[in-house]
Amino acid sequence: MRQAPAAGYGAAVDTHRQDSVLLRREIGEVLRSVRQHQGRTLREVSSQARVSLGYLSEVERGQKEASSELLASICQALDAPLSMVLREVSDRVALSEGVAIPDTVPEELIRQQGIALR
Repeated sequence: MRQAPAAGYGAAVDTHRQDSVLLRREIGEVLRSVRQHQGRTLREVSSQARVSLGYLSEVERGQKEASSELLASICQALDAPLSMVLREVSDRVALSEGVAIPDTVPEELIRQQGIALR
């Protein structure tokens, strides 16, 4: 018979699950924002990234988790540096946690890539 995890462990697992869903959603929103800013369709980006249109749509909607390889491929197809996409995701998560975000990315770079901070 399995025992329930200790309170501290169970709480950590629950928090991790919530963070995973949040991260998946934020990554998708950032990717969609970049794509739409460029005026590109899901079909164009999915073809260039070599991922099915349906799967890319699910990633953008936060329903599927993108592997690191897939994320790199999508970023390459969008001509958006992976580091910038991850930074935007990190900033969004920090904002949701109430953490102050230092302004270290030039605003022009953000505008150029089409990423809108919330």
